[in-house]
Amino acid sequence: MPDSLMYQQDNFVVLETNQPEQFLTAQALFEKLKTVLQRIDTQDLPPDLQNIDSLEAKVQYLIDTSCELDIGTGQYLQWYAVRLEK
Repeated sequence: MPDSLMYQQDNFVVLETNQPEQFLTAQALFEKLKTVLQRIDTQDLPPDLQNIDSLEAKVQYLIDTSCELDIGTGQYLQWYAVRLEK
């Protein structure tokens, strides 16, 4: 049986255009994606996100199913779950 620790997504590394890599908590990533989605026109979102009504549900869907978001030509936003050793 797999260890449940393998499926925890408490921390993420975030890669963004012209920015150093950042380590964010799940809540901080949620807030970052929420801010980014507010700036993107609904018609420019992927079709699966366009069908979701609330902003919070869109963000959670992205975290649960994706690791990147198209934010414009020549720009990128990617996030990957990581396990930090203490």
